[in-house]
Amino acid sequence: MSRKARIRTLILLMTVFAFVVAACGDDTGVTTTTAPGPDFGVADFNGDGKVIIGVATDGPRDDGAYYQALVERVEEISAAAGYEDPIIVDRIDPADARAQLENLAAQNVDIIAIGSGALADGNQDLYLEYEEIFWYCNCGSGLPEIPGVLMSQDQGAELQLSSGYATGLLLDETGGDSAVFIGCCDLDFEKESFMAFQLGLATVDESYTATYVPTGNFPFDFNNTAGATEAYENAVAEGADAVLPFLGGAHEPIVALANEDGLIVMTAGSSRGCSRSDLAYDMNVKFDAGDYLVPIFEEILNGTAQEGTIRRFRVGVDPQVGAEYCNATPEQIAALNEFNLRIGAGEFDEQISEILSSAYAS
Repeated sequence: MSRKARIRTLILLMTVFAFVVAACGDDTGVTTTTAPGPDFGVADFNGDGKVIIGVATDGPRDDGAYYQALVERVEEISAAAGYEDPIIVDRIDPADARAQLENLAAQNVDIIAIGSGALADGNQDLYLEYEEIFWYCNCGSGLPEIPGVLMSQDQGAELQLSSGYATGLLLDETGGDSAVFIGCCDLDFEKESFMAFQLGLATVDESYTATYVPTGNFPFDFNNTAGATEAYENAVAEGADAVLPFLGGAHEPIVALANEDGLIVMTAGSSRGCSRSDLAYDMNVKFDAGDYLVPIFEEILNGTAQEGTIRRFRVGVDPQVGAEYCNATPEQIAALNEFNLRIGAGEFDEQISEILSSAYAS
């Protein structure tokens, strides 16, 4: 498909996104308004008379965090536009990513959204082989540009610097002094995020401490609920006052435990935690794949983003990323907003550079 045809497609997709965003807003995120009937035929990249979006994620589609955010928004877009039901393939082992992506591509999909860099990396030739498919990857951080793929990236160090500072302000209020960062298996990007979280805490009070605890099997096992629960219980026994569940399928069970024990707790990607009625969050730590879609396509249309490039989301610059409070004092909200602006202005770039060098040294 020509670039001009893709741009016309994206114009129509953007219309859908506008209606989806306007229609969302309840606790469940269910869309109640549909787009008023434009012709979406040009979104039919393969010419089979229908439009199907495929989604590939390595975590569970209902994790309540990073992966669910992308899945839900794709479902909303498809329903609003009158597309076929999307094909969702979740819990993909990165070692099987190529086979799963090829299988998805063979199911007459028009667009494939890949949920992480762990699935996208190493399959570069696949995107050019299936050039009739529009490929998009919510790739997190670390991957270089990939021909044929539009990528979104954020920086874990910026995100968790923001969340660490926000947590520190809440510890000030509650009289606590320690946090636990529950992750998978000491992956490089986890090291980056944890060290930045520590820096954020220390910026509030140098006496505040954080402990990283791995809970899953190497690599990319963020869904080990049993391991995460054991780690959480040990941390509480040792006096933890806040918990960052940097997890996939194990995220919500840990949030539920934190609610029972009255610990400070936050989302791991989702921007919808504050509106949840079944779980209580103190803050959203936003790197929500669903939120990225609208500005990405807007920027393609105005010429600032192109295929084969990366759209980076910056804390303090883009509203889609960073920590935000669910319930806090005006003073805490103002302090966090100011801190995020300092991140965006580059005030912590030197410290972040040191964190990245340390995290990825191996």
